[in-house]
Amino acid sequence: MKKILNLIVVLILLFFMIQILIKSSLVTASVSFSFNLWKNNIFPSLFPFFIFSELLISYGFVELISEVFKPFMHLFFNASKNSSFIFVMSIISGIPSNAKYIKELYNSNLIDAKEGTKILMFTHFSNPLFILGTVSIMFLNNKEVGFLILFIHYITNIIIGVIFRNFNKTKEKFSKPDLNLAFNNMYKKPKKPFGTTLKDALLNSINTLLLILGIVTFFIIITTLINSNIKLNPVYQSVLNGVFEMTQGLKYISLLDIPLKVKTVLTTFLLSFGGLSSHMQVMSILSDTKIKYFPYLVARLIHSLLSSILIYFIFDFYFSL
Repeated sequence: MKKILNLIVVLILLFFMIQILIKSSLVTASVSFSFNLWKNNIFPSLFPFFIFSELLISYGFVELISEVFKPFMHLFFNASKNSSFIFVMSIISGIPSNAKYIKELYNSNLIDAKEGTKILMFTHFSNPLFILGTVSIMFLNNKEVGFLILFIHYITNIIIGVIFRNFNKTKEKFSKPDLNLAFNNMYKKPKKPFGTTLKDALLNSINTLLLILGIVTFFIIITTLINSNIKLNPVYQSVLNGVFEMTQGLKYISLLDIPLKVKTVLTTFLLSFGGLSSHMQVMSILSDTKIKYFPYLVARLIHSLLSSILIYFIFDFYFSL
């Protein structure tokens, strides 16, 4: 069976290699598009958060914020207090930052693999600026719908965390926040010289962003070649593109001649699933850890279906207010 699968993979790769040679102009254009997407959207939105998150972790911010949000994490998600840093920072910066924060806390022994697997399931937040700016204004040309998408996308993520609260539940006992303890722990945390910490943060962030660039480019090439060989209904074609690379799919959906409600449902579906490109980014960042991918995939399928259903029924009520 493994030999057959290996042969199939080789044949698929050979097919794409031949397609790249035959359709080199299309591939070149898709590479240029992916680089501009990375340069204009991904790098500016993620680079500052990557740098400052590493600095915050190094200077004990995890110890401080974990005490403040400890009751919330325990009550809703049955998760350890240290995971609150990942949850809060993921809301602000979006995917795949959550994977990077999980890896940093995992490497710092602040969470274990089971905790990392669990927190990964419900910290799949798209960047709020991406939803409110790129998606709502540039793609859908409707600022109000962006707030609805943002709310549904975020609240369904929290619902998933509640649903799976007893999955890999923490052994940490509930206790009231102790800010004095938090400040003491923050102060006692071992610290490297600031110059060394900043250098490490810069190198780690740039390496991660280059990895993201490579993965995004790979999947955009794949979708470009699929589009040139498979012609489906425009709606199905757009969704298929989004399943592989989210941003490209969202762009194509925005160009469809369909009602705004349908565009909103499809957009929310793709944002919640994230696209295989985002999944690969998460897997690559966490590849040298024991954190499992399959529960994350299950959570994304539930997230995409649940958010789509909710926004379908809420859409008309929202715009009638």
